[in-house]
Amino acid sequence: MTLSFTDTATPIDFDKVTHTLKEAGIPSLARASIRELVALVNRIESATGEQFIRMEMGVPGLPAPSVGIEAEIAALHQGVASKYPMLEGIPQLKQEISRFCSLFMNINVSPTGCFPTVGSAQGALAAFLVGNRTKEQGATLFIDPGFPNQKRQLDMIGQSWGSFDVYNHRGVALKPELEKHLSSGKYATLLYSNPNNPAWICFNEEELQIIADVARRYDVIIIEDLAYFGMDYREDYATPGQAPYQPSVAHYTDRYILLISSSKVFSYAGQRVASLVISDALYQQEFATLKTNFGQTQFGKAITFGAMGGLSAGVTHSAQYGLAAMLKAANDGELPFLNLTKVYEKRAAIMKKLFIDHGFEMVYAEDNGKALSDGFYFTFSYPGMDGDSLLETLLYHGISAISLINTGSERVEGARACVSQVKDEQLADLETRLSAFQARFNPA
Repeated sequence: MTLSFTDTATPIDFDKVTHTLKEAGIPSLARASIRELVALVNRIESATGEQFIRMEMGVPGLPAPSVGIEAEIAALHQGVASKYPMLEGIPQLKQEISRFCSLFMNINVSPTGCFPTVGSAQGALAAFLVGNRTKEQGATLFIDPGFPNQKRQLDMIGQSWGSFDVYNHRGVALKPELEKHLSSGKYATLLYSNPNNPAWICFNEEELQIIADVARRYDVIIIEDLAYFGMDYREDYATPGQAPYQPSVAHYTDRYILLISSSKVFSYAGQRVASLVISDALYQQEFATLKTNFGQTQFGKAITFGAMGGLSAGVTHSAQYGLAAMLKAANDGELPFLNLTKVYEKRAAIMKKLFIDHGFEMVYAEDNGKALSDGFYFTFSYPGMDGDSLLETLLYHGISAISLINTGSERVEGARACVSQVKDEQLADLETRLSAFQARFNPA
């Protein structure tokens, strides 16, 4: 669809949006990176003086817990700023990560295999650098849709990848699709997010068992991205040491890597600190192919002294103390972090209804035949519009989002909305702008 407004009296100044779009010179909004879109919307807001409904970037919308901030301040006063952090992380953080896995996931992993990383982005990059060298020219298979930046990381380091959209391969249908890809023998790692970014679907126990079994058969390391840990609010994962626990492939295999972000569940995005968890069996496993690049053959040592040493030579010292304090408070039942983030569930339900009421459709609307959970993201489309047209038209109406094209989705007409930055007082504006959109493209 080519944009053609007969009525240019859009909620956001038509001429200024058009001028800013031309200046930005982005060939395809649907294929632009998230950061490119953030910069673009910033420029439009500056040019027009209008506040957008910002749904393009998955950032927390809640204040960071004071227990983490106070622990960082105390650590800085104690002089950690002048001391290099150890590559493997401070002991108390490693211990609390291990406890967190036990209490909220019901899995046992040694503190030795628990590392702080500079956000989950660094954890993913380290996993790719080492994991894909456990085979000669190993590649990563993504169960999509997924986070676009992880594919860009692989492109950046010259490693190859493949993917498939999982939506039509749920339940028992997942097994033959995985077999088709992994049987090629070229994949060394497999990555997915659970809950899923952007579709917000969640793998059930049957599917996690399938992933573990097929990956084991083809000697593939599973990387489970838990950026939205416990945020499937259809179940209550909030009580430490009490079922139900966050679902994980770690219950079905002993060769896994977990990426546990602190950005969303602890609203600690600005400090760029997360957890990389390596199973005991994988940590200790030897791979002759690692020697050339890392000077080590043991997986755990290659991660520590190879990848982590080369990427950043440690994680900001004070941030480690902050994360350790938050994890300890959560582990001790003193920080109800999952209850705090339920605001996203309520906001998503309201926003989804507003979109549906104004002619939009939900792209990923079901989860194995059940209603999709309300949470951090949802996906939507508008009849007759492709991804580029949808994103561009939304900008003229003061709404920003990202296309599903970059996420590996087959639903190229769709977009992803993040609810976290939308304030409650903006919901009335959202409804007004969606009404204007509907009146313009689907007049009664």
